[in-house]
Amino acid sequence: MTLVEAAAKAEELAQSGAERELASLRQQWDDELESAARSPDYRQRAVAYRAIGQFRYRQKLELLRRGLEDDSPAVRGSALVSVQLLSKESPGLVNSMRSVLHSIASTDANQAVRRLAIVCLRNGSPQRETIVLLSGLAENDDEDPQLRQAARAVATELRKRAGPKG
Repeated sequence: MTLVEAAAKAEELAQSGAERELASLRQQWDDELESAARSPDYRQRAVAYRAIGQFRYRQKLELLRRGLEDDSPAVRGSALVSVQLLSKESPGLVNSMRSVLHSIASTDANQAVRRLAIVCLRNGSPQRETIVLLSGLAENDDEDPQLRQAARAVATELRKRAGPKG
């Protein structure tokens, strides 16, 4: 079994609520995942960072942060997919990485990576600075149309969740 296959199995176990089996699989693949995250091959790093979310590895948040700063857009994107997956049920992860996500959403050289950061911000608390940032991106005619659309949608959702104060 490869790390990709193990991560897919972990995703199935997580979705079915098989916590014990998932914990066992995490334990089996822990060293391999760490090794892949340090690989010189960006493809192996990308698989590792995506696997963090699929395995629901909440203990690997510092490793995940490193993935957000990787030179490869594929790796940064995979790390963002894991942030999005791990933050679905609780805004804590997005809130703790908010400044990094803001930076990626605003300045990353890769448009797809920027859009993924915007999608991640949806799972955070509706904070004013995020809404202002996203609104600015949505209104900037120089930005990619898909990025503007994503920013507008997330800003609107966060405003609704913030209530009358937002």
